[in-house]
This record gives sequence, structure tokens and C-alpha cells, in this order.
Amino acid sequence: MEEYLVIVESPAKAKTIKRYLGKKYDVKASMGHVRDLPKSQMGVDVDNHFEPRYITIRGKGPVLKELKSAAKKAKKVYLAADPDREGEAIAWHLAHSLDIDESSKCRVVFNEITKQAIKDAFKTPREINMNLVDAQQARRILDRLVGYNISPLLWKKVKKGLSAGRVQSVALKLIIEREKEIKEFIPEEYWSIKGIFKVREETFEAAFYGIDNKKTELKNKEDVDGVLGKLENNQFEVKQVQKKERLRYPVAPFITSSLQQEAARKLNFRAKKTMMVAQQLYEGIEIGKQGTTGLITYMRTDSTRISDVAKAEAKDHITQAYGSSYAGQYKPKKKKQNDNTQDAHEAIRPTSVIRQPKEMKQYLSRDQFRLYKLIWERFVASQMAPAVMDTVRADLVQAGVTFRATGSKIKFPGFMKVYTEGSDDSKKKDDENFLPELEEGMTVKKEKLDPKQHFTQPPPRYSEARLVRTMEEIGIGRPSTYAPTLDTIQRRGYVVIDDKKFVPTELGEVVLELIVEFFPEIIDVDFTAKMEGDLDSVEEGDVDWVKIIADFYKDFEKHLEKAEIEMKEVEIKDEPAGIDCDKCGHEMVYKMGRYGKFLACSNFPDCRNTKPILKKVGVTCPKCEKGDIVERRSKKRRIFYGCDRYPDCDFVSWDKPIPRNCPKCGEYLVEKKTKKGKVVQCSNCDFKED
Repeated sequence: MEEYLVIVESPAKAKTIKRYLGKKYDVKASMGHVRDLPKSQMGVDVDNHFEPRYITIRGKGPVLKELKSAAKKAKKVYLAADPDREGEAIAWHLAHSLDIDESSKCRVVFNEITKQAIKDAFKTPREINMNLVDAQQARRILDRLVGYNISPLLWKKVKKGLSAGRVQSVALKLIIEREKEIKEFIPEEYWSIKGIFKVREETFEAAFYGIDNKKTELKNKEDVDGVLGKLENNQFEVKQVQKKERLRYPVAPFITSSLQQEAARKLNFRAKKTMMVAQQLYEGIEIGKQGTTGLITYMRTDSTRISDVAKAEAKDHITQAYGSSYAGQYKPKKKKQNDNTQDAHEAIRPTSVIRQPKEMKQYLSRDQFRLYKLIWERFVASQMAPAVMDTVRADLVQAGVTFRATGSKIKFPGFMKVYTEGSDDSKKKDDENFLPELEEGMTVKKEKLDPKQHFTQPPPRYSEARLVRTMEEIGIGRPSTYAPTLDTIQRRGYVVIDDKKFVPTELGEVVLELIVEFFPEIIDVDFTAKMEGDLDSVEEGDVDWVKIIADFYKDFEKHLEKAEIEMKEVEIKDEPAGIDCDKCGHEMVYKMGRYGKFLACSNFPDCRNTKPILKKVGVTCPKCEKGDIVERRSKKRRIFYGCDRYPDCDFVSWDKPIPRNCPKCGEYLVEKKTKKGKVVQCSNCDFKED
């Protein structure tokens, strides 16, 4: 007979927990929040200490009715929502809806869904933590005050469907400021000289370093000619050889932001997808005879802490799999910690290292497997010994001109046997770069010198990974807010994704300009970071949440009154496309949608004709030899290339065709992206070139 009721957020989590608790426990899902602020109105009484008015969420009536019925029959009700502010708020709302005394020991929390963790959690239930609830309420009310006051203004002055928020406005500001930097960037010329040298029939590379043992910049061709003019022959003397042993330490286990960044780099996952798949792994997967099992710890965290039990299990596995020399202790890099870093949970790790990815693969979807493998490898590597690198630096000198050769090789792989961190820098050097044995005083022969002109590059546009990292570094948002923030600015049409990078739209620039003019504190990075710190203070019980809201609203209300009077209407005109609609004859215009610009008939809504904007790549179709190859997107937004005469010509290619044919077989060549960059290869034979 079921005596106790346990309420969690999702059916998957309920199913997993039910297995561990046994017959006396009935486990039900609330399907997230059951109460919230109303959608149709502000729902916050600004004249009465910002008292929120909560209502039952539309559609949650039947769920709440079922939970009330089960609660009446139960001897005791336990609220087991996720272990964060949001989860605490869900538990509090449930307590109110089910008439549960919030001061009773009804709250159960756990960082991982494993048998031991669940049983331990139910031995020590606690009261609902009102500090956590107040911190969540404060954030919710702040965002409601901002969104429900500024958004109607934007609807009236710009267009319907727009929104503004504290964190999303700062994220938009970062993207637009970066775009401005790129547009205003003035390239500067510089040169490099790469040399090929030879000793004992072995060749190696060295780059120009300087003159008279001082590092020298080559700003133009004249500087290069000056260096080359000093050289008298092909003989260079090895003047200095430095050999060092360097330790390379593993990176920390994942936190929310680093997981989103690495999943973007290595798996091409968007932040939203990463969190969705991680949630599935946390809540539980059907693992054969083991039943539904949680595979990772809680995925919303900014702590790198690891339990002693997990460390011991990892050490045993590493020793057995690789040998005792590979077992180490994680040593974090010396890095400035964010003042607001929380330590409520552990880092993201597998609930058991014994469940190796290759064994779990049969039970997981492709995306689940890839993310689980990434989390498993990162955690195991973090508990391994550092890699030992042998590094060599040699200076080659003639007539005061120095070329420097650097090389390294892995002496002991350590953690690198399992995992190495990805990088946003495509020019990152490999760890293996061998040099022949060089000794001071010996002579090497110059085979070739290759001077090259370069120009400095503007800062790169933000990818999701870069933007999440920047938001984390400056203290904007929290682990639970990164993914929804990035999703919102895309859904509103403020930014689009181009080649995996954020590009602001005209609409985004207009909205930001208005917010900057009338609500400067909303997009002020320092102000927003301080507000996050204030919310953390509420969580710690140091500050009253009403005071924080009141201090903010005092100035915000003045800005709002001014904006109501002075903000002018902005008309964003459709840009003519220069072609007529093939259905009604009216002019086609460019429109902005969620996925970027598209063509639409200006006679809308009478004519709803739309077309994608076809981007030509400058290649004639190799199949029909009449059409042009254009860039298209699949239903999953993946870029491919096809003939613009489709459906008359069905040529398609995932790789970008280029206007050259293979010198070997005569078929068309394509540009293919690889982990190391781009290569040109034949679409038919094995011909390939860098």
C-alpha cells in the first residue's frame, strides 16, 4: 500500500525515482511549475511591496487535481524538484497549492539520481528554503517589471511581438558592439618569413624572430627586403638550444557554461540542445536490466567540486584501465574566479565511472551518447595525472638575423590519453611538433625562405560558445539562463546565425538603440552583473528581496515615464528586392524571419508568396551545365549546395563546389571543411590539396 507521495517535475524523473523508493512510495510529476504570474497582465502590485499575484497555469488544472487527490490519501508528501532556485520555487508553489506547511520537513534534494543518493536524501528531508524561493521570485519579478513595461512600448513604437529583458538586452548589446568593432576595424599590414632548414638529411621549419637577438616586427616589404639583404649564404649557426620539460594539467570537470561551450565546439550542439539532452541523461535512461538510471549529476551548476566517493571511484578505474602512473589529482588552473560562483552542487560528472560510454551506447540515442561520452571523458581526464611535454627551442643565426625553431613532443600522455579540451582558436598549435637533434655551435643549411604578407584580422563574431563564455566572465546571467537567453534573441529576430556566428539584424539594432537611449541601466554590464550579485545575496539571506526590487524600480519608473512621452515611432521599411512576384506581379521585398532574411510579396496578406534568398557561389552546375550552384539549407538548417534550376536539375552536394576541375580525372572539385581547416578535394577520385 502506497503511504507516501513524492512529487517531481517530469515523468522520466518520476519513473527513475520510483524504482529506488519501493512500493510504499507513489511518485508523480507536476510537469514543471503549477503556478505562475498571469500572462495577460503584469501580475505584480508595485504599490504593495511588489506583491506577486500567482495563478494556476492554464492547462495545469487536471495535473493539480490529480496531485491534490493523491496528497489527501498520503501519510506524508515530499517535494523533490530540482536542487536549484527554480526547483525550490516549484516546491514552494506546490506546497501552497496542496496546503502543505512550508515549514514542515517536506523538501528532498539530491544532486544525482542514483539509488544511494535518493535513499540518503529521504533520510534527511528539510524545510523549504525561503531564501532560494525569494531569489527566484526576485528574478522573476524583476524580469516581469522590465519585460511587461518596455515590451508594450516597443510594440507601439516599433512593431508587435518584440520584447526586452535584463539579460537578453546585455547579450544583444555584446553582439552589436562586436559587429561595430568588426565594421570599424582597419587592417594593418605585417609580414612573416618562414624558413625550411636541413641538418643530417632532416628538414624542419623555423620562423624569423629578430635582429641582433631582439624580437623585430616586419611591417612591410621594405622590412623584409632589409632582412633578406643581410643574409650572405645558406649556412646558419645554432646559437642557443633550450630544452625543458613542461607539465600540462587537465582542465576542470564541466560546469554548465563549459559544457555548453565544449558541446558547441566538439558536437556542434546549440546551448538549448545541450541542456535538453543533459536533462534526459540526468533524469534517467532505460539501461537494460538496471532499469531507468540517471547517468549524470545535476547539469545546472557553476561549481567544479567533486565528491570524495566519485574521486575514489575514478582513481580505481584509471588505475585499472591505464596503470597507477596515470592516476592523479585535479589541480585547477590559476584563474580569476567569478565573485558570484556558487558551490551548491558538484560539477557535472557521470553518476558512476563504471558505466563507460561504449557500454552505454546501445541504450542511448546518438545525441545522448555523444554528450555522455564528452562528460564521462572530461571527468575521468580531470582526475588523471598531468601530461609531460618535452619542449625544444633553438635559435639559428647568420649576420645577426635570428630564425627561431620550436618543437615539442609528448613524453608522457597522462590525461591526454582520454581527453583534450577543444578551442575556439582554429590556429591553435598541435602538441606534437618534432625537431631534429640540434646542438649549439652546429651548422644547419637554409633550404628555402618564404616571405608572406598578412593583415591583422578583426575580432571574431560571437559563436554561442564564445558568447556564453563572455557572459560567464562578466557575471551576466546564471547557469540556467544562458540557453533561454540566446534562444530568445533569435526568436525575436534581433540576431540571426550565419556560419555558426551571431549577426545582429536591423531590428535588433533599432531595439537596442531605443533601450540605450531610454533605459541605460538595463544594458549596463556592470549594473546587470551587480544585480546578479544582489540576487545571490538574497539566496544567502543577507538582503531582503523587496528592497532590491524597490531600489531598482525607483529609477526605472522615471525612465519609463520619460520614454512614454519622448520615444518616437520607428518605421522599419521593407527593402525592395528588385524582382516581381511570380504569382501576382507585385514587387518582392526582403523580410526578416527567425532564420534570417527571405523574399516575400509586398501584396501580403492578399498574396502569401515567399521564397528563400539564393546565394550563388560562382560555379556553373556540373550536372546540367546551365544553372548556377546556390547555397541552400536543409530542414535541420544544415547548409548544402544545389542547382538553381531545381526541380529541373537535381544536383546536390554537402561540400561547396569550386570553379576548378580535378587535374587527375576532370570532375568538379569541392571545398571540404575538416577539423584542421579547409581542403580542396575531388568529388570523384582521391585527388586532394591543402
